[in-house]
Amino acid sequence: MKLPGLTLFALGVSSCIHSSAGFVSPSVKAVVGRNSQRQMFNFFGTAAGSSKYPVVAEESVMDQKAHGTSDKPVQKDLRWSCDFEVADRICNFNRHYAEYAGYWQTTDFIKSLKDEEQPVKFYDSVTGVLLFTAPVGRTMEEFLKESQGHGWPSFRDDEVNWDYVRCLNNGECISTTGTHLGHNLPDGSGNRYCINLVSVAGAPEEE
Repeated sequence: MKLPGLTLFALGVSSCIHSSAGFVSPSVKAVVGRNSQRQMFNFFGTAAGSSKYPVVAEESVMDQKAHGTSDKPVQKDLRWSCDFEVADRICNFNRHYAEYAGYWQTTDFIKSLKDEEQPVKFYDSVTGVLLFTAPVGRTMEEFLKESQGHGWPSFRDDEVNWDYVRCLNNGECISTTGTHLGHNLPDGSGNRYCINLVSVAGAPEEE
C-alpha cells in the first residue's frame, strides 16, 4: 500500500534491518503477518522481569469504532508538518505498519527544537492527550542519537505517560483510546518504544 511520499513498513522488520551503513532504503517493502510480528518481539526479548512496565492492555482496546480503531480522525493540523492522510491511516486503520525509517527526520521536528519547550511533549494525534515527554533522564542529544539509530523516535519507560499509553502482549504500543503508536522493541537497556511521529504529532487537548 502506498501513501503520498511514504512507504509503509512492518515496524518489527524495518526497525532491525540495518547495518553499519544505516537503514535500508525506504523504497524497500517488508510485510509480516501477526505471527511473524509476535515471533520477532519474542526474538528481541521482553521487558525485564522485575519491571512494572509496560502496562499491558486487552486486545479489545483496538476493537473497531466509529473511525477505524478510534472514535474520530487525526487532527487536521498536525505538528511538525506531519502528513494528515498518512497519520490517519497509521493511527486508525493499521496494526502492524509504520512510517518509513527516518521519516521523522524529514519533518520539521528537529529544526523546531530550538523553539520547543524542553523536554518536548508529544500528544496523541487523534485525541490530543499527552503520551510521551522526552528527554527524561538523558540529554536531547542522547534522545536524538538513539532515535536516529533506530529510525523512529525511541522512548524509555520514564518518558511514557502511562495514564494513556498501553502495550499489547505482542508488543504493539497503543493509546487507551485505540490509536496505534508503534511497538515496544526491548534492548539491553530495557523497554524501547519505537513510535511513529505521525501518531504523536497532535496539539494538546483543550482544557
